[in-house]
Amino acid sequence: MPRLLALLALSLLTLPSLAADKYWVFFGTYTGKDSKGIYRSEFDSATGKLGTPELAAEVGSPSFLHIAPDGKTLYAVGEAAGKDGGGVYSWKLDPATGKLSDQVSLTSKGAGPCHISTDAKNEFAVVSNYGGGSATLFKLKPDGSLDSRTGFIQHEGKVFDAKRQGGPHGHCGFFDATGSLVMVCDLGLDKVMLHKLNRETGAITPHDPAFIKMPDRSGPRHIHIAPSNDMAFVNGEIDMTVSVVKLDVKGNKFEVVQTVSTLPEGEKVVPAFSTAECRIHPSGKFVYVSNRGYDTVAAFAFDQEKMKLTQVGQIRGDIKTPRNFNISPDGKWMLIASQASNKVGVYAIDEKTGMAKETDVSVKVGGPVCIKFLAKP
Repeated sequence: MPRLLALLALSLLTLPSLAADKYWVFFGTYTGKDSKGIYRSEFDSATGKLGTPELAAEVGSPSFLHIAPDGKTLYAVGEAAGKDGGGVYSWKLDPATGKLSDQVSLTSKGAGPCHISTDAKNEFAVVSNYGGGSATLFKLKPDGSLDSRTGFIQHEGKVFDAKRQGGPHGHCGFFDATGSLVMVCDLGLDKVMLHKLNRETGAITPHDPAFIKMPDRSGPRHIHIAPSNDMAFVNGEIDMTVSVVKLDVKGNKFEVVQTVSTLPEGEKVVPAFSTAECRIHPSGKFVYVSNRGYDTVAAFAFDQEKMKLTQVGQIRGDIKTPRNFNISPDGKWMLIASQASNKVGVYAIDEKTGMAKETDVSVKVGGPVCIKFLAKP
């Protein structure tokens, strides 16, 4: 069995949460007349039923969420502007009830925070700042709550398209499996920036090499690192692509080995189109990218031995501006957030082909832009 599939299969066997039928689903939103913050629904994976959302926490534009590996803390960034950057938040999360409590609020230092994630040990969090073109590190307390801001790094470099990209724009950051390398997509620089984390001090400095060069004017937006830590997938927001990146962290070598379009063959990119989210199916056999404007989710089969993506189709339905989507941990369902129509729809995944079919289940959520699952105990 290929390494990625073996590791994913092992995780399915060793993590009880992945075998659950009942989940909490949390929705991050852009707040306004239709939304007040973070919402929570119940999801039944046995039937595909999604419950009516209820307000879990009132906070301004929590556009991206992250749940701690132990399921006991929820994090969010708020894109509202502030003197010292936007908001960064943590709440205690009760997996049994789905309730959030004991909010801790800090600031991102960089303008426009748009993404947050933690390392596997849940000791640090990285925030990507879109407006500021930077990345910020936070130390976490033993209970998972935010402790302090410990590191900050400003991205710098040449911009290929000054009119479209403007300047540095940090968009998504994750820790690799070693916990000492932080990879941050910068849409403005066409690079995945590589930062070295000092786990004793929480400081971050440029790695050597300092970045992975992505195609010019691709606008790398999101990265999804495989559990095997030897490959990653990066979607280009501007050129409507997804790239396969070979990672050799120990050997300090990083290489883009394939870049393919997220549109059907022959379909041209127009200014109204842009990709948003990139995700790997829990089986490791498929990769998905959401297409805004074209309003689909592109599905790809992945051959790990050849490190090659092949498009298998476009997931279609009542989808309008799919900024974010997510896959249930058991791999059976895809929830797609339609930001422009204030709706989250449920799609059934065919685990043989990787395609997904729209069901008659959907819920109303104001400005939905992030979806996270948590198994009920």
